Amino acid sequence: MSDLKVSIPRPPLTNFTLPLTAVLGAMFGFVAGNVYGQPWIGALGGAVVGAVMAFVAHSMSDRRTATRWGTIAVLAIAGLLAGGLGAAVSGVIIGAVMSWFAYWLDSGAYRKNVPIYYTAGQTLWYNSFLFICGLVFFFLIAPLFPVMWLSFNAEDFFTFTPEMLNFQAEGYSLKHYRNFLGTEEWMTPLKNSLIIAPFATFISVSLGTLAAIGLSQSHVPGRQAIMAILISPMIVPLIISATGMFFFYAPLGNWLEANLNLDQKLVGYMKVILAHAALGVPFVIITVTATLVGFDRSLTRAAANMGADPITTFFRVQMPLILPGVISGGLFAFITSFDEVVVVLFVGSAQQQTLPWQMFTGLREQISPTILAAATILVTVSILLLTAVELLRRRSERLRGLSPG
Repeated sequence: MSDLKVSIPRPPLTNFTLPLTAVLGAMFGFVAGNVYGQPWIGALGGAVVGAVMAFVAHSMSDRRTATRWGTIAVLAIAGLLAGGLGAAVSGVIIGAVMSWFAYWLDSGAYRKNVPIYYTAGQTLWYNSFLFICGLVFFFLIAPLFPVMWLSFNAEDFFTFTPEMLNFQAEGYSLKHYRNFLGTEEWMTPLKNSLIIAPFATFISVSLGTLAAIGLSQSHVPGRQAIMAILISPMIVPLIISATGMFFFYAPLGNWLEANLNLDQKLVGYMKVILAHAALGVPFVIITVTATLVGFDRSLTRAAANMGADPITTFFRVQMPLILPGVISGGLFAFITSFDEVVVVLFVGSAQQQTLPWQMFTGLREQISPTILAAATILVTVSILLLTAVELLRRRSERLRGLSPG
């Protein structure tokens, strides 16, 4: 029996594809017109360009690739003539988006993943929902791009220079990264962060994993209340947690120095590490608990029947299966400790100044673009770690049979 194929008719040009593409062009034109102080003239010009694109897409539907590249080239050249290389790059982006949008409407691809029985209103809502999700995602990550871009500024400014906007080589430099990597002002906080975060992560993973395994047992009394208490650092405002940690760890640190004769610097590190471990434990508990949901309890009973003690059962049977969740929780705990600044300000001292603390004080006391270089490095590290978390999450689902291999 052959698969049923439903052909999607092409929508009308004049009352569907053309006006919608013209609206998108007007939006782009309005933004571009603001650069030259003529937003409404830009919107009008963008609407005309959008209408022309819709007509071309409708007339040349069989030559989509060539038409799209031609549109991109035309708008790139127009941008180059109007505002230099920076405007040419904008023209490439606008041309790629608008040509795709015109063909997406004209070919009826907007109904491709929609059930055939959907009405026009339901189809509109389906695509509008995807657009809103994409818009939310864009506004979440958009602030990162100016920060990363400005970190290559050749001048000591927090603004884009004309050379940067025109993509001229003299407008860009790596001097802020050299300043970050070559001065004790920044290397010392980085070393402190690299000392505190791994120790805090180790404590968080150890305690959080044991707590998750214990709370996953149905016979534990009051496990919901215990779980709520353990994950409360994620819910309570950070400033409140930091204040409470200050009143707890300050007397504890004084007692350790007075009675055990511990070095003040060592005690300072211990206080910050324990405070960050308390913030990281909830992430480990949640990820490991989620991993244990699909765990087969008969495996531990079988190991016990074969004579294995609880410790051997844990390391030989449970740990290999929940390891992706443990590592994911550890990565979240590491990111939490590495990026945290409020608790360090309350609990730590100048000797435990971390990288986020240095960035915070730098913004408050001196405006240095080196902060942007440090922020770019932190963002890059966070993206790599979160990518690893996602890969481990998928591997965990495959091991538990929740997703196909």
